[in-house]
Amino acid sequence: MTAIDPAISSQEDASTLEELGYTQELHRGIGGYAAFASGFSFVSILTTVFAFFPLGFALGGPAFFFTWPIVFVCQFCVCLVFAELSGKFPVAGAIYQWSRRLAGNAVGWFAGWFMLVGYIVSIAALAIAMQTVLPPIWSGFQLVGQDMDPLSVDGATNGIILGAVTIVLCTIISAAGVRFMARITVTGVTLEIIGVVLIIGAMFLTAERGPAQAVLDTGGHGTGVSYLPAFLASMLMAAYVMYGFDSAAELSEETRNPRKTAPKAIVNALLVSFLGGGLMILAALMSAPELGDDLAHGGMAWVIESQLDTWLGKTLLGLVAVAIFSATLAIQASASRVMFSMARDNRLPFGSFLARVNKRTGTPVITGIAVSTLAIAVLLVNLGQSSVFAAIASVSVVIVYLAYLMVTVPALVHRLRGTSLSYGKPIMDLGRWGIPVNMIAVVMGGLLVVNIGWPRQEVYNPAGDSLFLQYFAVIFVALTLVVGNVAYRVVKDRDGAPDPVDALVGRKD
Repeated sequence: MTAIDPAISSQEDASTLEELGYTQELHRGIGGYAAFASGFSFVSILTTVFAFFPLGFALGGPAFFFTWPIVFVCQFCVCLVFAELSGKFPVAGAIYQWSRRLAGNAVGWFAGWFMLVGYIVSIAALAIAMQTVLPPIWSGFQLVGQDMDPLSVDGATNGIILGAVTIVLCTIISAAGVRFMARITVTGVTLEIIGVVLIIGAMFLTAERGPAQAVLDTGGHGTGVSYLPAFLASMLMAAYVMYGFDSAAELSEETRNPRKTAPKAIVNALLVSFLGGGLMILAALMSAPELGDDLAHGGMAWVIESQLDTWLGKTLLGLVAVAIFSATLAIQASASRVMFSMARDNRLPFGSFLARVNKRTGTPVITGIAVSTLAIAVLLVNLGQSSVFAAIASVSVVIVYLAYLMVTVPALVHRLRGTSLSYGKPIMDLGRWGIPVNMIAVVMGGLLVVNIGWPRQEVYNPAGDSLFLQYFAVIFVALTLVVGNVAYRVVKDRDGAPDPVDALVGRKD
């Protein structure tokens, strides 16, 4: 083992990485709280619950609240499987790496490909959300025209500009070094948590109704079995929010003592997000002046504007802007690490070029620039095509959930066959709970993919004028598979990736 500069990595962490087939190049500057912050900021409840609350409420009425714990059960089981694997295989590009070690290079490549597509679209979708918070805080942020509505021509154009600036700033921070990025992420997450607490407290203090009255109303969407279609549709809100907790594992090669740090960070990120997000939803339903159309259109922003002083409302919107920036930074960093991990294995075009690490900062600068350039290109779709952009953003979640299944399904197969998932001394082991937890992750995860991608007119084609948009999820997934298949055929025979079998010893427990 070559001696490692302590400023880059500890000898133990570098040795663990070498056992998995890689040399320590990235600098380790992420501690326990920063790792948690990475996963939490990706989920970013202050951003996503704010953004998607109107969707859930409009589709299912106040009772959509109960979709939150249902989706959590599924995602927590996925989270536990990921936490177990993150302790065994602390490698950058986690989903790609775990999948290829569990199911071979082909499945692993498509898992990485899906994660890349999903991440890049998510960066664009989050960054453009700056249009919903910055101009209302200060009109000077409206650089184009006067109309701040994100669906108007002025609003869409201005959103592209604000989104592009946000992505560029995140790229610069990410390239400056992992320690600097970690400090920014930690600051952003700390402010986000403060914002969540303030919003929850302020809305509970202005409650108009009790919790039972707030969550038992179906909003005129039917009762009993007749309410099921609306309930399933409203589940998209929770599904859109509760993913990305694996971001802490994507940065494993830059985390100190990752075999212990990453599993805790992944689990804590989802648990805190579930608790905070659930309380935000409940508080909004209890505090809203009325549970009707205004809430369906205005969401939590309308509740805050209606119930709180203007200065406090602007302060909370400022915290939302911080959360959006922090989330964009976390996703941009995660996406660049997935691309770096695949390029290092020579599984992408121009792999050797993309996999270069800046010697001074110890970061994959080139993949960061590539990811951000592609995200800005996705942003441009919003110019005059906001409905298409919204559909792409929705489908990106389907893509990521499919990538998750490319980990949980092979892991379940290994468990059912009695093949050990162990590698090195176990840090977190599900033991006898492995099969039931993994089974829930697979079954509920598969059902969520179907539910999210179902061609509902009210989700993908609200205007009712385009069958293309209504079936966009199916079309987009199919195109992603076709393009991915072509790309994989080009790179599949290239040398460079360690044999996945070397890192997963197939033996009977």
